[in-house]
Amino acid sequence: MNNLTTQIKTTKELSSSELLAILKARVDVFVVEQNCPYPEIDDKDIDAIHVILTEGEQLVAYARIIPHDDGTHLSFGRVLVVKEFRNQQLGHQLVAKTIETIHELYPHQTIKISAQNYIKQFYASFGFVATSDVYLEDDIPHLDMELTN
Repeated sequence: MNNLTTQIKTTKELSSSELLAILKARVDVFVVEQNCPYPEIDDKDIDAIHVILTEGEQLVAYARIIPHDDGTHLSFGRVLVVKEFRNQQLGHQLVAKTIETIHELYPHQTIKISAQNYIKQFYASFGFVATSDVYLEDDIPHLDMELTN
């Protein structure tokens, strides 16, 4: 993928077509593919920072940066690569850019995520360490992981 563009935008900076593409991709992955009916769009989207990888006008990969529910840490989630662009290491590129963005905007801030258990090794490859036992979130096994700066 030679023509990838990375954009970092707040929700207010997104165009309506960008927002619709993001929300469609999130529903496709987290509701349809994972067969997990839950309210995909939430109040955290209002103040989220969006990390967007595109090829031309096509959304390729996405993550959102948000405050963690504990009020102390930063977090990111909704990490996805659009189906037709998978198996090209784009998830690694996306997470690396997301971590870099957090470190630029919020230096010295610990990042705490709720990771799906089946990809804990993926996040461990970035230095994340498990800080909880596995628990169910929307009937999917997750665990808390932290990355200290």
